[in-house]
Amino acid sequence: MSSLEVAAEASPFATSASGAALAPAPRGRFSTALDGLRSAQKPGAGVPAYTRWVNRRLARFAAAAAYSLGWSANAVTTISAVLSFAALALMVLVPQSAPLGLAVAGLLAAGYVLDSADGQVARLSRRSSPAGEWLDHVVDAIRTPAIHLAVLIGLSAVPGLGTWPLVVAVAYCLVSVGQFMSQILSEQLSGTATPASESAGIRQSLVLIPTDMGTLCWIFLFWGTPEVFVWVYAAMFLANTVHAAVSMRRKYLRLRALKPAGAHRH
Repeated sequence: MSSLEVAAEASPFATSASGAALAPAPRGRFSTALDGLRSAQKPGAGVPAYTRWVNRRLARFAAAAAYSLGWSANAVTTISAVLSFAALALMVLVPQSAPLGLAVAGLLAAGYVLDSADGQVARLSRRSSPAGEWLDHVVDAIRTPAIHLAVLIGLSAVPGLGTWPLVVAVAYCLVSVGQFMSQILSEQLSGTATPASESAGIRQSLVLIPTDMGTLCWIFLFWGTPEVFVWVYAAMFLANTVHAAVSMRRKYLRLRALKPAGAHRH
């Protein structure tokens, strides 16, 4: 789950678009579960484009399948982690090649689908819990820097690339962790997420494509050609750094404007 999606399903009850509570779908009925998920989706305004229009839709099918098989949300979270870390292990242990790049990108993208599906399973089953949300965030907090550390290790074994791609990987790791924590803490401290209008949200979704975790997953298609990958990766790093700086400044100013409980003006 990207830092722009870390506000997981906090309510223990699934709700429809109108806000009414949804009854749990019967086990073993994929179509019933899928229909329930279609009417119980989080708002998409401002969510990066791949996550909003591709990943969440694929996650609905994955969540419906998992629910109909009787899998829990925590089981889906665990499988998501296994797929992601299998991809990272391949990056570290296997020399770069075109088939490897396809495998890494596919595993990371599949892990990201299930990362979105676990919350939908929790909503569908009405078994959302603080422990499940904690597990989801812990996995994300480890997976986020692990991707860039795997890039660092993998590129360090490629002769002739130089040092600068390794510096970019370390810097990207720091930026991604900082942005992840910034998003979580901002919502915890303010108690709200900033809403976006639908029209502004569509523009923002398109602008945020370079910051989308799904976009990051698929750039590993270039992993087999490191000379190309490093430039695509560096461009992603620059886009994410600019976004993180703007986002953190906005959050800081909004939090600074909040009056602490019990505070008095002087």
